[in-house]
Amino acid sequence: MATETQESAKLAQLAHENPDEIEVAAGREREQLEGWIPTLATDAEIREALEKAFDYRGDVTITRKDGSQIVGYLFDRRSGSSLADSFVRIIPSNASAKVNVAYSDIAALAFTGRDTAAGKTFEAWVKKYWEKKAAGERNIQIEPEKLE
Repeated sequence: MATETQESAKLAQLAHENPDEIEVAAGREREQLEGWIPTLATDAEIREALEKAFDYRGDVTITRKDGSQIVGYLFDRRSGSSLADSFVRIIPSNASAKVNVAYSDIAALAFTGRDTAAGKTFEAWVKKYWEKKAAGERNIQIEPEKLE
């Protein structure tokens, strides 16, 4: 942990810097995944697609190698050393019991549900606010969208 003197020295040094030039973490672009059906040919492709499914805020459809399908929200994943040791956890849209599926049992993955987070950035909120203000509205409140 830094001392107060060290922190003061660092802040004094940074005070003369341009914040845009010292930014080290780039923003994250959101991919348009809704409707995407990834190719799951290699272990790396399976792992990458399931990581994206974990970040996705809509339902996915997993087709198992036995032909059965699970449609639901992928809320957790456990990455092991092999596909057989790695699992995803899903809340099916037609049941309340959570389901575990091994990566090795997955034949196909599709992003079938609507991405509920799409277009919900702070920038989108500000844009809507200014559009309403420019239209002359008063007491502007942007209400959250109703959940289905």
